[in-house]
Amino acid sequence: MEAFLVSTGVVALAEIGDKTQLLAFILAAKFRKPIPIVLGILVATLLNHAFAGAIGSLFIRLLGPEILGWVLGLSFIGMAIWTLIPDRFDETDATLAQYGVFVTTLVAFFLAETGDKTQIATIALAAQYQLFFVVVAGTTLGMMIANVPAVHLGEHMANRIPVRLVHGIAAAIFAIIGVATLLGAGERLGF
Repeated sequence: MEAFLVSTGVVALAEIGDKTQLLAFILAAKFRKPIPIVLGILVATLLNHAFAGAIGSLFIRLLGPEILGWVLGLSFIGMAIWTLIPDRFDETDATLAQYGVFVTTLVAFFLAETGDKTQIATIALAAQYQLFFVVVAGTTLGMMIANVPAVHLGEHMANRIPVRLVHGIAAAIFAIIGVATLLGAGERLGF
């Protein structure tokens, strides 16, 4: 249960103000069809995070526990730093409109999420917890927690969320997990 809750919380916090959340705002404003947008986000996230979880699970087999601990600890600290860097959104991410709302959302979200901090976090969390399905379910829920309100409430909500504070909290969580992992405490705490 801990892996699920940590995966959900970390990704939900890291996603606030992320480029994929900005993409959700833009798609909602452009198409005004929340159901196919939400379904596109869900399918894209499941595919993307399943791929990331598989990579994380592969790392477990390729690296020994000691090397994996160092890689994970440093990865979480890197995620903390990356979370503090504001994302920029490229309008070309939302230009697939000729294929319909669902396909546009699916492709745009999958591409925008590739190499994004929440995908990298999914890799690290899957390697850390060694619970592929639990981590992918948690990170996917975290994405949905951050993006479904963005679709339904649009820009109005975005202007009311203290993005810097949320990013600071997410960065602190990533840093704590990273330091705990490097110090070996992560193993005793379940990280």
